[in-house]
Amino acid sequence: MSLPSIFKALSDSVRRDILLKLKQKRKMSAGEIAAEFDLSNATISYHLSVLKKADLIFETRYQKYIYYEINTSVFEDAVMWLMQFKED
Repeated sequence: MSLPSIFKALSDSVRRDILLKLKQKRKMSAGEIAAEFDLSNATISYHLSVLKKADLIFETRYQKYIYYEINTSVFEDAVMWLMQFKED
């Protein structure tokens, strides 16, 4: 887990929206994700790349499609790290 890459990925509202869409639908192709936004496919690919580098999402291939899903374990690790700052 690289906290700087996680926080960088979460700093952008489009990437946060992509994560919310994936949370709702569980698994989506890049085309399905792109259809939800008024952005170019290249821009969506860039955002997916940033999310993958932060390990916030992972991809699985099925035939000619790539599907993206949330990697919940990274969120759990980040929350655990943040919880150390909570006052008792």
